[in-house]
Amino acid sequence: MFRKVFLILVVSILLCMWLSASIFADSGGEKNLKKITVLLDWIPNTNHTGMYVAKEKEYYAEEGLSVDIIQPSEGGSAALIAAGQGEFGISYQEQVTYARTTKEPLPIKAIATIIQHNTSGFASPTERGIKSPKDFEGKKYGGWGSPMETAMIKALMEKDGGDFSKTEIINIGAIDFFTSVKKYVDYTWIYYGWDGVAAKLKNFPINFILLQDFDSELDFYTPVIIANENLINNDPDLVRRFLRATSRGYKFCIEEPEEAVEALLKNAPETDREIAIASQKYLASEYQSDAKRWGEMKEEIWQNYSHWMYERKLIEQELDVDEAFTNEYLPKK
Repeated sequence: MFRKVFLILVVSILLCMWLSASIFADSGGEKNLKKITVLLDWIPNTNHTGMYVAKEKEYYAEEGLSVDIIQPSEGGSAALIAAGQGEFGISYQEQVTYARTTKEPLPIKAIATIIQHNTSGFASPTERGIKSPKDFEGKKYGGWGSPMETAMIKALMEKDGGDFSKTEIINIGAIDFFTSVKKYVDYTWIYYGWDGVAAKLKNFPINFILLQDFDSELDFYTPVIIANENLINNDPDLVRRFLRATSRGYKFCIEEPEEAVEALLKNAPETDREIAIASQKYLASEYQSDAKRWGEMKEEIWQNYSHWMYERKLIEQELDVDEAFTNEYLPKK
């Protein structure tokens, strides 16, 4: 009899402990998580998958964080992060360089690169015969009206012996690659990790000119994760925790791209599944590439590209690269 009573008592105690833990996890545990906001640079896509993985697999929660990933209206995340409208943002090296070299610099800094090497370049249907920048002569380019586009095309054409005055530049806004080259222009600027792999899936043969194949200074970081300098200085532990979880998310993308992409598709169901899977597989080898760890950036990449911009009068002064980026808060491994 005593033995039965003892067992009932033990089971009751264990049950109470389990219920208490469950109640804490369902209510108090969630309340104890620090809520932070990540502002994207564009619509959710495979560049962002590592963060969705970190959220879905609770890597952020394990670091005491509740992360809200949102898409800003227009204009990117740099100004919003500078104004304290979010803790972290997705940007790119060009935008950070502009922000840090204006007369009134924005207090933002890149804290990690999502992709190790530039994967963007100029693409065109193969029948247009554009195999190098010199072939831009007599062709129409469709872009979004940025001075950077003009400078890039001019520099590449001159380096390849072409005449810049013989290409036409048209502002087509946000029209997608396939529509633009079918209806309006001959070539445009794409990220191979999305439009390039989509072209393969659609059996749409293209010629692709990777920028750094013609000028090594054009191997820049895009996209990057940025933070406000005040946050970095006042709460470095938060930055480390966020990057620790985010790094785990991207490592999972590298190791299990097909499983990882489901986290993106769950949060952005409007995304084309077939293209997303192909894109994720392509990026699996690009996220870290030849770097020792995911997210790490090199001083010479920032120096070379900002100098290229300065020489072409795209920025008002030379960039102080130490103010533009840091690897300090990345996980050691």
